[in-house]
Amino acid sequence: MMRYKEEKEAKKESFRKYLESSGAVDALTKVLVALYEQNDKPSSALEFIQQKLSCPSISEYEKLQAQFSDLQIRYNDLLATHHNTCQELEEMKSCHALGMASTKETTDNESPAKDDS
Repeated sequence: MMRYKEEKEAKKESFRKYLESSGAVDALTKVLVALYEQNDKPSSALEFIQQKLSCPSISEYEKLQAQFSDLQIRYNDLLATHHNTCQELEEMKSCHALGMASTKETTDNESPAKDDS
């Protein structure tokens, strides 16, 4: 039983050191102090903390998700249009190259042969 408590305490201490070394304890302390020092307490302490930690609120997050979804659809549409345009351009290049080759061939065939006399 004693060993279990020691292991549990060691895990807690390890986690505490991790939070301190990563700066999480300092960041949370600063935000909580800022909240404490507010003369007019915000209606939502959680939103205050999220804002101070640069986290979007739930409504902001949902709005960002909707914008992302709209932009993803627009991106996919533009990408499809781009691929189609590239394909059309390649087809036009091929047709132009064939047209130039047949024009050159026709021109070469119609040219009078030089007399080497």
